[in-house]
Amino acid sequence: MANPALTALDHAGLPYRVIRHGPVASLAEAAAARGVEVPDVVKTIVVRRGEGDLLFVLTPGGRVISWPKLRALLGVSRLSMPDAEAAKAATGYARGTITPFGSTTAWPVVADERLRGREITLGAGEHGLAVAVEADTVLAALGATVADVTDEEPTRAAVAGTRPPA
Repeated sequence: MANPALTALDHAGLPYRVIRHGPVASLAEAAAARGVEVPDVVKTIVVRRGEGDLLFVLTPGGRVISWPKLRALLGVSRLSMPDAEAAKAATGYARGTITPFGSTTAWPVVADERLRGREITLGAGEHGLAVAVEADTVLAALGATVADVTDEEPTRAAVAGTRPPA
């Protein structure tokens, strides 16, 4: 069976390089397996604006969605993330493999501005499968809204309310 993400990239005429790797348990492991830096591993996150109204948010590795920034950009007061089952129903992909390419529905795409001007890697619809692409080309092809929609990912120490050793 053909991979829908790779088929969609081919149909769009977008150049890409396939990267296959074994199981990874962290963002750092994914970056190492793909031979890139952490910020070049892009996460595709499904966000719900309302019932049946979803979008993809592309975030660089090491950053998280800034919900206040994203709400302001979209002009809404509330956003949420669908559960894994709803995300799969909306995209055709299991959590951890979601990509805007080949999704069962072409949801709008918002991308963090830090992706511009670099080669990035995106999941390609299967565990252990990614593609390396030029971000600017992909963002244009997706018609992405590009804006500052992320914050630096907090460290474990910051999340726990402690300070890291000096």
